[in-house]
Amino acid sequence: MPETTLAGPTLADFERARGVVSRVAEVTPMESSHYLAELLGSPVHLKCENLQRTGSYKIRGAYNRLAQLSDEEKARGVVAASAGNHAQGVAFAARELGIAATIFMPIGVALPKLQATRNYGADVVLRGHTVEEPLRAAAEFAASTGAVLIPPFDHRDVVAGQGTLGLEILDQVPDLDTVIVPIGGGGLIAGVASALKQRFALKGRTVRIIGVQAENAAAYPVSLRNGVSTEITITPTIADGIAVSKPGMLNFDIIKDAVDEVITVTDDDIARAMLVLLERAKLVVEPAGAVSVAAIMTGQVLNAGTTVAILSGGNIDPLVMERVISRGLAASDRYLKLRLLLPDRPGQLARIAELISEANANVVEVLHTRHGRNALISDVEIELSVETRGPEHVERVLGHLIEAGYDPRVDF
Repeated sequence: MPETTLAGPTLADFERARGVVSRVAEVTPMESSHYLAELLGSPVHLKCENLQRTGSYKIRGAYNRLAQLSDEEKARGVVAASAGNHAQGVAFAARELGIAATIFMPIGVALPKLQATRNYGADVVLRGHTVEEPLRAAAEFAASTGAVLIPPFDHRDVVAGQGTLGLEILDQVPDLDTVIVPIGGGGLIAGVASALKQRFALKGRTVRIIGVQAENAAAYPVSLRNGVSTEITITPTIADGIAVSKPGMLNFDIIKDAVDEVITVTDDDIARAMLVLLERAKLVVEPAGAVSVAAIMTGQVLNAGTTVAILSGGNIDPLVMERVISRGLAASDRYLKLRLLLPDRPGQLARIAELISEANANVVEVLHTRHGRNALISDVEIELSVETRGPEHVERVLGHLIEAGYDPRVDF
């Protein structure tokens, strides 16, 4: 495929952007994963943009866009809206280029992301409780002050900056067959897919690009079926970094031609992937950045050959991380919460603890109440949180309790 057949940046544009982006972006590590390779049946590498400056790939597109501004535009300053990674990327790029930056963020933004954006020198304005409200406020600010609005994904310069990641991947894994990329608005995958497809076409080779979205925020499968960028209603997801209700127009035009497949994963899939990355690879990855690994773990990637999964970011609030780890443990049957009704007499709780111990499980928390909804006056209800070691162990614990005459109810 000639490099000019795709919408958006040409291969020459990506190469030029690489020279610009290299002024600030690190060449992030490429780690091999034996665990994921066993699941996939072929080599798997992890592209660690979670270790990038500002904690995500966003610095690439933001810096490339700001670097293209004229002196007159730079003097007017820039404005952006974001709940996290785009905000930090724009703030960092503006600081490096000596440009005044105003960033609108929702009131409930995670404290680490808010502090990081301010520490990069941006003027942060908190507005509204959803991403849509800061977006409107940023557009109004641009119109009233003349500041240049920096979009998170739907711009040629942004796509060119993000595509430098694709060229970097090819340098590190020359025998590449498949790349798995998280998708929100589509800036990252549009850039990576276009850069790689054009580079491979020059060599007479092919590369497979797979996009991954959170199931509760999956605008691309619908849009691709409709043949046009389509807005959807987003439902809550832990992958807030890719929760975008409508694909970018330029991004969609590139993706419909350059991306081979788009799949979705659930929040439980994402939580399991984050846990695997933490335990097996010793990598802290935010939910949006872990969807590529979730796609492999759910068995949706087949016949992939040598594969690179992009870990797009690592900016996660420690409190959110704690909750996600708990969810990942539960989704992996390593954390079991169950309820039992017991006669209200001495020794019953000790007997339950003994039975669980005999099944080689560990009780980590107990809630004991006489006010359970289903309890008789002569009963008490207990809620137990138990550490387990997978599905078979869960069945053994439950079976041991049932054999002893109890009726455990699993709390999902």
